[in-house]
Amino acid sequence: MAIYTRTGDQGETSVIGGRVSKDDIRIEAYGAIDELNGFVGQARSMMDDEIFADVRQQLLEIQHELFDCGSDLAYVSLDEGKYKVTRDMAERLERWIDRLQAENPPIERFILPGGSGLASVLHVCRTVCRRAERRTVTLGHSKEINGETVAYLNRLSDYFFALARTANTRLGVTDVEYIRGAKVFRD
Repeated sequence: MAIYTRTGDQGETSVIGGRVSKDDIRIEAYGAIDELNGFVGQARSMMDDEIFADVRQQLLEIQHELFDCGSDLAYVSLDEGKYKVTRDMAERLERWIDRLQAENPPIERFILPGGSGLASVLHVCRTVCRRAERRTVTLGHSKEINGETVAYLNRLSDYFFALARTANTRLGVTDVEYIRGAKVFRD
């Protein structure tokens, strides 16, 4: 089976229910989600099987859910009966975030992306996730979309922040605080 179809050679691509330009905001939105999925795979591949067994499984689930997000955004017309992203997915992320945060030291200032190599990649996941969320919000201004996708992406970026800090904690690496700012977090 050939992986090329030549149907996109004129700058259009297929979506569920039609064809659109390859620079359509719909393609930008789920393209950013696809890019995020690539970075999630990279982060997952960097994780030690023993130290990160719990989150490796979570990231695998997230990779499947990112495909679900892209699928939901690929519909040209609203078809709620076929949506895959649901509110309980964001709520589950909240539970995972709470568990991760329990491992992390208190935070007083903003932190710089980095520390360990793994945490750096997880911060890239966070920032690409934020872009995917912005592109999805933009799409939602002009087209009907599954709003749960926005909520999921919003929570997912928080998950990546917490996980980046947990990666540093588990690896014995200190987060680097942004020293030019005031203390902004308090218990």
